[in-house]
Amino acid sequence: MQPQDEMFMKRAIALARKGERFVSPNPMVGAVIVKEGRIIGEGWHRKFGGPHAEVDAIGRASESVEGATLYVSLEPCCHHGKTPPCVETLLAHRLRRVVIGSIDPNPRVHGRGAEALRRGGIEVVVGVLAEECRRLNARFFKFMETGLPFVTLKFAQTLDGRIATATGDARWISGAESRRFAHHLRAVHDAVLVGAGTVAADDPELTVRSVRGRNPLRVVADSGLRLPLQAKVFQDQHRAKTLVAATCGREPAKETQLAKMGVEVLPVAANGQGRVDLGDLFRQLGSRNVSSVLVEGGSWTITSVLRERLADRIVIIVAPKILGKGIDAVADLDIRRMVDALPLKFDAVRRRGGDIVIEARLA
Repeated sequence: MQPQDEMFMKRAIALARKGERFVSPNPMVGAVIVKEGRIIGEGWHRKFGGPHAEVDAIGRASESVEGATLYVSLEPCCHHGKTPPCVETLLAHRLRRVVIGSIDPNPRVHGRGAEALRRGGIEVVVGVLAEECRRLNARFFKFMETGLPFVTLKFAQTLDGRIATATGDARWISGAESRRFAHHLRAVHDAVLVGAGTVAADDPELTVRSVRGRNPLRVVADSGLRLPLQAKVFQDQHRAKTLVAATCGREPAKETQLAKMGVEVLPVAANGQGRVDLGDLFRQLGSRNVSSVLVEGGSWTITSVLRERLADRIVIIVAPKILGKGIDAVADLDIRRMVDALPLKFDAVRRRGGDIVIEARLA
């Protein structure tokens, strides 16, 4: 490894983040081309189905890339997908050296790209800022390694832990900047999940409106198909698709009506209380190539995700408000001893407007 390798890899990682709201289920990837100590080309994977970062950087290079070094945050692909293999492009342009941040966890690649470059006479260095590159694409790595979607649990609460007043009023706990951030989270996940109670109380659209980005698949856990057909999540299926997870106790007539509206009903297992088994739901979503899910609550959904330890990331927006009596963000987890409390590791604590945003994961 050369002294400047980490510096240029940091730049590749920064470029990769530019594609965050547009590339899933593909990973975010950035690339930098350096010749004689100068950056002559930069690129990133800009949208799903579009050119990969390496090809984008070569196409934007200010001069010939022959003999140059390419820094790329994820191993170049070596198989035909929506685009040709990047390895072939790199070999054709006669680069001298390729520095890779992380090996691709996709079984169709996973080391084969790096080996193909070596066989083609290119010097290859692997593992520069590997942990940072893995964190960059935590959602992609989890999905590729397990077949399960990466789950982010997000909720907004008052300082005393309430997500609504005693009457159910929740608009608005958080400020405008935090709500914009919530829309960003929707845009970077393949699906957004809420329970039937949240739909009944708030009638949300669950679309992306405050930032640029695509709408996620809307998933509603409604075990008995009791929600009214007029709910906003059932409208405008041309803008955002909705999937309703229901148990065997669902209503056939309602299912037929939803189907006519373009809403699919997905049969899932029931938990001990007869409600949707979220673990089974996530497994089925993974089998449908849903690589990430944003869970937005309310209390039953939040509690179920925590009780079953299904969250990979937890985002809590804490507003500077005190309600007193109200609806708890987290209900009973059946924890009776402090030693059994769910341990969290804080990854970041930030201010967004007047709110505090805590990003954490289960330790």
